[in-house]
Amino acid sequence: MSDTAEIAIDPSYKKAPSGLRFAALVALGMILSLTPVAKILPQAWNTGLLVAGISLLATAFLVVLRGQISDFSSRQSVRSMAVFTEQDLFPSLIATAQGDVLACNGQARTQLHTRPGLRLEQCLKTLFANPPAILLRLQSLAEIYGKAREDIVTVGSTVPVTVFSVGNGLFCWWFHMDTPGQWDDVAFPVVTEGRNGAILRVNAAAENLLGFRPDNLKEVFQTEPGGESAFLQAQTATEQVSAVVSEISRSGTMRDLLVLPLAVSGPSASGASFADLPVPIMCVSPEGSIVEANRLAAKLIGDIQPGETNLDQIMEGLGYPILDWLQRTAAGEPAMRSEFLRLTRQDKEVFVQVTLNRVINHGQTTLIAVLNDATELKTLEAQFVQGQKMQAVGQLAGGVAHDFNNLLTAISGHCDLLLLRHDQNDPNYGDLVQINQNANRAAALVSQLLAFSRKQTLRPEVLDLRDTISDLIHLLNRLVGEKVRLILSHDPVLKPVRADKRQLEQVFMNLVVNARDAMPDGGEVRIETEVVILAQPISRDRATVQPGEYVTVKVIDSGVGIPADKLQKVFEPFYTTKRTGEGTGLGLSTVYGIVKQTGGFIFVDSLQGHGTEFTVYLPVSTAPQEPAPTEVAAAEIPSARQGEGVVLLVEDEAPVRAFATRALRLKGYTVLEAESAEEALRLLEDGELNVDAFVTDVVMPGMDGPTWVRKAMETRPDVRVIFMSGYTEGAFGDSGPQVVNSTFLPKPFSLNQLTEAVFQQLN
Repeated sequence: MSDTAEIAIDPSYKKAPSGLRFAALVALGMILSLTPVAKILPQAWNTGLLVAGISLLATAFLVVLRGQISDFSSRQSVRSMAVFTEQDLFPSLIATAQGDVLACNGQARTQLHTRPGLRLEQCLKTLFANPPAILLRLQSLAEIYGKAREDIVTVGSTVPVTVFSVGNGLFCWWFHMDTPGQWDDVAFPVVTEGRNGAILRVNAAAENLLGFRPDNLKEVFQTEPGGESAFLQAQTATEQVSAVVSEISRSGTMRDLLVLPLAVSGPSASGASFADLPVPIMCVSPEGSIVEANRLAAKLIGDIQPGETNLDQIMEGLGYPILDWLQRTAAGEPAMRSEFLRLTRQDKEVFVQVTLNRVINHGQTTLIAVLNDATELKTLEAQFVQGQKMQAVGQLAGGVAHDFNNLLTAISGHCDLLLLRHDQNDPNYGDLVQINQNANRAAALVSQLLAFSRKQTLRPEVLDLRDTISDLIHLLNRLVGEKVRLILSHDPVLKPVRADKRQLEQVFMNLVVNARDAMPDGGEVRIETEVVILAQPISRDRATVQPGEYVTVKVIDSGVGIPADKLQKVFEPFYTTKRTGEGTGLGLSTVYGIVKQTGGFIFVDSLQGHGTEFTVYLPVSTAPQEPAPTEVAAAEIPSARQGEGVVLLVEDEAPVRAFATRALRLKGYTVLEAESAEEALRLLEDGELNVDAFVTDVVMPGMDGPTWVRKAMETRPDVRVIFMSGYTEGAFGDSGPQVVNSTFLPKPFSLNQLTEAVFQQLN
């Protein structure tokens, strides 16, 4: 290798620079010229001249020596770099700042036709249109930054050029050029296309297939091949052949195209076997029988038995029978040539794009099916559809919740008023209880819709999940029944989370009820909590859990499990595997909505016949945990207490306003009514009017609740406020009403809930 590098170095670069030799001769000449003068001068002057001459000679010697050392160092650097670049797979060379080539490797000599002693711009004339401008621009940048790189567009290709400044006025140039003939040893036909369809290279297999070397792609294909696999008619020297054309590599404006002639079986015209074709491809009869499939198709689809497996047995998804599609294509009738189908694989969900083309082979019609894995595309499409569905249901829930909860408030409220006048012995008492219970069920359904669409108003607090689950354990034991055992397993150092306790309880109840329903013959449900620290993000099910500290809650059952093809649908709204009347399909979608609105994640793993595991990730809270109120104090509060004070009730719905007014007056409050925010502000213009509490709806025509309350509190800062609403989207932020001395009462509410909220605010 060193011999080669030695040959590739400019011999003239080994000589000492002429400037250094000239300096040495000048110094020696000056000393000789002073010798006759020294003979006629006094002795002291002679001594001084002698010292000066020796000093001058020593200085000249040092200059020459330093130049020789620097020159030797530069030559050694060039030799070292020449040895190194000789091993490079791409053209590399070393040149001076003036563009003189000092050393080059074998690739540069072969592809650039350069050699030491030539000018670099002369070597690049056949490669670039304006070499001096390119070299000057890159060299100037390398002098400033030490390195420069640029992709130079040439005829039919793009060549990345990199230059390094290596000191002493030397530069190392590197040209990343594709090695010609890189597809020559490949058995498949490959055509290299440049700018404007110009064909730059044709390997031996392609030339053997075409029978000639075309200059432009239009000489072979009437239609421009795209980036994906496509069926095209290729014009050879003697006939037209059907071929699959695929782009296998691209660099700038240059790309390599794989041209696969279609044949039913055996070696193709290029000498490549059907089984080794680098795209998934099958031969299918018009009746759907798979005649042959190559290795990639078998790997994509799974178990295939050529001659026995039928296409409609392994694929589904068309709105009409797949066999009709095949027969119409085979008959040459107008039909979609490309369809997205779902494979009936049991291990995972796979979608494929199937492109059909009719081929006549030995008088028989055969269909060639080219397959593309479309699973990722369908996953993104499903994600988009799910987002659209979430938005649609969210808009529906928001539109329904406000009006529907007002109706339910009026129904259940007036029902409460009637229950006050009827005791349990009254024959109408049972009917009133039924009305009240069904109104509550309707309210729960609206709440589920809001939870799924993540539009409910949360009341987050710092929770210890051990206490939350312990408070639920008696209810959960009753829910699972006698056949199912409920087992708890807590992390001994469990950390707090921030969430709405009531909503989180609903999550756990829904998950446990689903686990119970999955074990009709009984079994075991485990609830496990654990603190997990993620150092790396977790990506699964189209979600990414960022690094951090989380509390996980797992609900594990030993039930029948969920089929793999249904696993990704369990969180979709209204999707259920239960019989009609056994479920609404909102349970798990509600769980999903609550967990996502809380800032967490939920995942499901299941093995059919062995059970299911739901895992909830909730971020650890750093906020201090507030002490829970004592149960004794809560027990001392009567269910319905008398109060006193003046309440300004603002509600645009007349039935709700009538119920709330009667309920508050029954408990001893003085009630002022207003049907709008503007009317309430007009009442408050009376400075002598004393008001103790505002009870106001949030969403109203005109001015909303928080807006008018803030204006009113400018002059009445000590008034207590109760906001009531069934839907608060746009009125409150995520943290609730930002008004001093205020609380929130969700609709629908009962008579006791309303009067108790007012009592708590005033006392």
